[in-house]
Amino acid sequence: MIETQLLDPDDWRLWRQLRHAALREAPSAFGSTYGEWSGAGDTEERWRARLSQVPLNIVLRLDGAPVGMVSGLVRVDDVVELTSMWVAPAGRGKGIGDTAVRAVVDWAGERDVILSVKTGNEPAIRLYRRNGFVDVGPSPEDSGERLMRRRRASTRRP
Repeated sequence: MIETQLLDPDDWRLWRQLRHAALREAPSAFGSTYGEWSGAGDTEERWRARLSQVPLNIVLRLDGAPVGMVSGLVRVDDVVELTSMWVAPAGRGKGIGDTAVRAVVDWAGERDVILSVKTGNEPAIRLYRRNGFVDVGPSPEDSGERLMRRRRASTRRP
């Protein structure tokens, strides 16, 4: 069974555990590195701040075990950005990614949702397309990434 757990700053240890696993297992999938979030950068204060500054932080569990994570934030243009998405190898192919994406889309309500994905990350691109996202061009922040957007429900066409 897949369950979602909404985190708050007191859950920083769980978020840290998954984020470290994500950055070690898929280092090329993220804009930050394990090195930036370990050693001197690995402090309780920093992890709590991350969970405080980003309004939506979810851990996904499969049969009770944490196997995924995703975040969402509202940008200044009133678009929701899906970030920090990762599914552990043990959770892949079991609906964890779809559940994570839907959680952010549901949280976004009537807002569009945007995300950046590494150009060669075909499994992630398929996941996002399956959930209504379309490629809208290169990321202005990283030439190795594509922007994908899902229009708000009220403006999507069948």
